[in-house]
Amino acid sequence: MNYKKFIQYQGMVGMASTMIFPFYILLLKNAGTSYAQFGWAYGLFALTAAVSYPLIGKAGDRVGDKILLSVYSWGMALTLLFFPLATEIWHVYGLQVVMGLLGAVQKNSEKTVLARYVDKPTAGRQIGNYHTWTSIAAAIAVIGTGYLVDFLTIASIFYIASFAFALSGLLAMKMPTAQTAPAFSEK
Repeated sequence: MNYKKFIQYQGMVGMASTMIFPFYILLLKNAGTSYAQFGWAYGLFALTAAVSYPLIGKAGDRVGDKILLSVYSWGMALTLLFFPLATEIWHVYGLQVVMGLLGAVQKNSEKTVLARYVDKPTAGRQIGNYHTWTSIAAAIAVIGTGYLVDFLTIASIFYIASFAFALSGLLAMKMPTAQTAPAFSEK
């Protein structure tokens, strides 16, 4: 797995997730009736992620980061297709549990890829560059999505983000596996 391909993958993931999360509240407003329900939705997301990390860490060591990154991307692509259909708060709660699990897969896998592949003497610079490019992609996505929401519906951004996650799934599937990949190269 080289540095550039990983940044491309994470940039696509960052764009896709940033497209939905700032505007997610607008969709939740249609399904919930209180801030407490909103709190429960995010709490379920965070709690599911927290209890999933030990199992995901073991799975990453067993099956490899590439597979987990692919599972995350394709799982998000499918899950986002259901958000526009959520009309009841329990639908949102169920989706939040799934997204908490998938979010934990992504967060853990992202960290393990960086830990496995950065060149230790220049790890700070490489991780700094990584965060710069993935943050730029996320910023572009959230600004662009603001304009999209003005012209399209809230539901449409979930479909667009689903497509972007599917593209990231294709990128993840094309990355070399951990066993054959050398340390990150910035070339």
